[in-house]
Formats: sequence, C-alpha cells, structure tokens
Amino acid sequence: MPIAHAAAPVTLEGIEVRVLHLPLVSPFTTSFGTETVREVIVVRALTAEGEGWGEIVTQESPLYSSEYTQGAWDVALRFLIPALLDRHTLAPEVVASALEPFVGHRMAKAGLELAVLDAALRAENRPLGEYLGAARDRVPSGVSVGIQRDPAALVDVVAGYLDEGYARIKIKIKPGRDIADTAAVRDAFGDIPLQVDANSAYTLADADTLAELDRFDLLLIEQPLQEDDLVDHATLAARLRTPVCLDESIVSSKAALDALALGSASVINIKAGRVGGYLEAVRIHDLCRNAGVPVWCGGMLETGIGRAANAALAALPGFTLPGDVSASSRFYDRDIVTEPAVLEDGHVRVPTGPGLGVEIDPVALEDMTVACEVLRR
Repeated sequence: MPIAHAAAPVTLEGIEVRVLHLPLVSPFTTSFGTETVREVIVVRALTAEGEGWGEIVTQESPLYSSEYTQGAWDVALRFLIPALLDRHTLAPEVVASALEPFVGHRMAKAGLELAVLDAALRAENRPLGEYLGAARDRVPSGVSVGIQRDPAALVDVVAGYLDEGYARIKIKIKPGRDIADTAAVRDAFGDIPLQVDANSAYTLADADTLAELDRFDLLLIEQPLQEDDLVDHATLAARLRTPVCLDESIVSSKAALDALALGSASVINIKAGRVGGYLEAVRIHDLCRNAGVPVWCGGMLETGIGRAANAALAALPGFTLPGDVSASSRFYDRDIVTEPAVLEDGHVRVPTGPGLGVEIDPVALEDMTVACEVLRR
C-alpha cells in the first residue's frame, strides 16, 4: 500500500540538532546494559513554509546498534545535513535518495527525514497518519519490561503495568534470566498476551534453553541470535514452536525480504529508526502484509516526537500485534511535547493534528538540551 499522495516539497533553510538528556522514571535493563538517562538527538527542520521535528533514536553507547549519539551527531553535521542543504527545495520522499551515498547511519537519516516530512505535512495541514495510510484512530499499547532484580520483582512490576491497562507484556531476557522469569510471569497472570525479547543475547548453542520457552505459549521470541545470523535464525526457527520475530536483523525492506525467504522469522518488528525512516518502514509493512506476515511497531524509548510518529505508523492495517507504543509516563516524568501520549483503555491515540500532531514544550526542550548546533544554507 504505497503512499497515496506525495507531500509537496519544502524550501529548506537550515537544520537544528540538539542532544537531550531525559531522566528515566526507573532504570531500564536489557541484555546489553542499563539506562537511567535517555540520551537522544532531536532534529528541527527550518523551512520557508515552517518548521518540522524529527528524532534520531541512537543511544549513548553502540550496544543495541553500531550507531550511537556522538557518531550520529558527527555524521549529521559533517555529511548528512550539508547534503540536504545543497538542495534548494526538498520533498520528504527524496530525502533517502539524497542521503544514499553515505553508507549506513540509518537512525540519523531517519530523524532527518522525519523532520522534513513533519514540516511538509504541517505546511499542507495534513496528519502523518493520513499520509502513511493509517487505518485506525488508536493503537493497542504494549509495554516493554526490563530485567528486574529477581522473578518476584518482575512479577510486581508486570502487575503494575497490567493494572494500568497495557494490552501486551514484553519481558527482556538473557542467559540465566529467561526460563524462571518467564515462568513466574506466566504462572502469576495466566494467559495474558506475553512475549520475550533477547536482544541478540543467545547463540545456536542455547537452542535447548530457548526451546524450553515453547511451554509458555508466547506470542513470539524476539531477536534471540545476532543480527547478522539470518541462517542460524532459520535453523532455530525450525526447532521452536514459538514464533521467531526479528528486530535488529531487519535494517531494510531487502533484509526483511531475505529473512522471510530463508524462514528466519514468522513475525517482524518494524522500527523506523533502525530501517532508515518511516517511508522504508511502510515499505516493509507492505511487503509483510502481502506475504501474510504479522508486524508490530517496536520502540526506542522515544520522546513525544518519535512516539507520535510511531503511533501513526502502528495504525497501518498490517500492524496486527500490539507494539511498544506505550504512554510517555512509562519512561518519562516529563516529556518535551505539550500533550504526551497517554494510555486509554489499553490504547494510545493516533494524533490528528498537522504533521506529527504534537507541539513542542519549549521550556522542557531547553531544560533537557545539553548540546545544540544549527547549520543554515
């Protein structure tokens, strides 16, 4: 389902990038480390038609991905932004091709594309959801639960999120913190929608352990092996009853096509930052929908900017599993938008205002900014 009507070009006059530090409401622990502060880059496109906002979802260290904040900051200021400013007018649909000569750095490219897209859609008074092809006005909200002190503590945390109304629980796992944790949650809460996320923490040598997860009737196991192990994932998938979902491995529509052809996954997590932008995310959605493969929208602890965009993406018809589009309060006491995402009956609303449909809180933005640069034409 390609984008029905392209956005009109904007006249790009400059781009501002900011590094923000947002304190998390509680430490978030995965197989690759613990975060207490979310470091993220916010992008503002300055155009003759108005401004637009985007978010580069890198983290402080290259642990989840090879991309990281200072690397994205450098490549954006040194190469990507100058390449965009070389063009007098710029349509959102050509941002990716304009940046294609620069290898990789998909998260940085995605944040720049989103800022240009937001500016173009605001100028047309057109919501992002409508532009992408959203089929719903709200999306079911799942929550991602980090590794806790012990299984009992995990059960307590999950109970709190279920009380808040979340439609699906995802727990992080790693070797030594997998079977007992999953069993504790399943035993405590019965047949709730439950999935696990390994963030590449295992190898094929762990196949017997991963097969033990089959008895918990999980929605899926997410990214059990390394991101470049498509063949090993296919081998593992053949051994498990639990559906294998790929996250880090899916960096493009080509990677998704390869994974499906090899049988490496039967579910795909789409993260716009990881795949280079929301337009590439739509292409992966379309590919999977045509193949009858369910997809869901993953999260990167986004601010209200990325959270609004993710809600619009997750409203497309092929997103048939609850994603990680949680309420802002799941991670932040204070967001940088004036109306943060909230949970309503287990769902998050898709913003309906122009562009992203959210407005920036300038005081919060300034309070959380630790670095700022502007490049102009």
